[in-house]
Amino acid sequence: MFFTYLRRELRRRRKAALVVASGLALGIALVIVVNSVSSGMGQAQDKVLQSLYGLGTDMTVTKAADPAEEGQAQGPRFRFDAREDGSGEEQSSDRVMVQGFQTLASSTVAKVGSQDGVAHAVGGLSLQVIKVSGEFTRGQLQQGSGGTGGGRPSGPAGEGRVQGGGADFGVNSYSVFGTDVTEPALGPLTTSKITSGRTFTSSETDAKVAVADASYAKEKKLAVDDTVTIKDVTYEVIGIATPDSGEAAANLYIPLKQAQTLSDSADKVTTIYVEATDSQRIDAVKSQIQHNVSGTTVTTSADLADTVSGSLSTASDLAAGVGKWLSIVVLVAAFLVAGLLTSSAVSRRVREFGTLKALGWRSGRVTRQVVGEAVVHGLVGGALGIALGLAGAYVVTAISPTLQAELGGAGGGTTGPGGGFGGGPARQTAGRTLDVALTAPVSVTTIALAVGLAVTGGLVAGAFGGWRASRLRPADALRRVE
Repeated sequence: MFFTYLRRELRRRRKAALVVASGLALGIALVIVVNSVSSGMGQAQDKVLQSLYGLGTDMTVTKAADPAEEGQAQGPRFRFDAREDGSGEEQSSDRVMVQGFQTLASSTVAKVGSQDGVAHAVGGLSLQVIKVSGEFTRGQLQQGSGGTGGGRPSGPAGEGRVQGGGADFGVNSYSVFGTDVTEPALGPLTTSKITSGRTFTSSETDAKVAVADASYAKEKKLAVDDTVTIKDVTYEVIGIATPDSGEAAANLYIPLKQAQTLSDSADKVTTIYVEATDSQRIDAVKSQIQHNVSGTTVTTSADLADTVSGSLSTASDLAAGVGKWLSIVVLVAAFLVAGLLTSSAVSRRVREFGTLKALGWRSGRVTRQVVGEAVVHGLVGGALGIALGLAGAYVVTAISPTLQAELGGAGGGTTGPGGGFGGGPARQTAGRTLDVALTAPVSVTTIALAVGLAVTGGLVAGAFGGWRASRLRPADALRRVE
């Protein structure tokens, strides 16, 4: 009897049911689109952050470099011999310097790894190589008109002058990162994929091998099995690494021991990459490391996220703030409108409900009938809302608007690309911009939320109408004419 009457009433009042369902559908569709876009924003931000610190890395430990004292040299010095017969002969000199941070003792890695809540810790050494190469050209002594010969000027009217000659030198600067080859799951190389050749093996702790970044390899025309020379040491290129997104952490990667030897930094590191045992303990681990390992700066992914700005950050803030509040307001309005329309429909069915009560229907049965109709309206609205929401999310994904993520510079070696969490030796002083395509993935949780909102909307509308129907008296209802 309940379902028969329900089906008959819904068929008879199709237009009213469609109006109520449409209002709920718009609210539910907006919630789906906003949640999907917010999820896409989160994935985009995760992609940006992953390009900096790599998979598995929860935080990094560094120590800011001491400020240079007044009068102290600010850069490397290069000296070249003056050769009597060396005109036109190329000379070169290179310097390998620790970049960005003050070095930490390798024992600090073990100390950090022993902290409660730390699963793994591995050290790395960030280096900058500056190579100056070129040649001197000897000038020629030109004698004036008053000369007497023999290459010496004679008299004030003809002084001899040296013409031509000089120096032609070029500067080549690139970054090198010493990585612990025994722990391949941590470190900046985890942000790249080996697209040619191979990566390091655990036995190559002191081998003269290198992995080149794809962009650097293309620029220098390097391929697997080629060689590169760093400070007169020749390294074989065993692999080419392509970053998953953004820029690579370094131009070249070599085993940590080799990097320490090149820079005269035996048993030293600049960055310690840390993986926590539980993501929920990251903040606690950070505090513990800062307390127990004095003078260090611990940077987490949350700290790094604060440096991300640009259209990605702006759009994320809008989706999280304005978008969610707007969807809530629209949803509440849809619920209220559905409730008022249902209540209004009950007032137009006074004679019908009065007759049913006169025939023996109790108030509870009448209320259940009204609530049942409203729940069906909600479910229909939910189905329409899910369809509209999926269509909206599909449009966003199909258009795939490009957002920019601007990453602040290291500024002191605390946060930002290269200077903090990423430890990227090539990105110490300047920020950079990444282009990220926005998608709007719809999860099962979002669909479940939409179904729950549809049922809730129906119950809210049914509560309005049911309350109105329960207050009708048979005698009063029969005296009224529709």
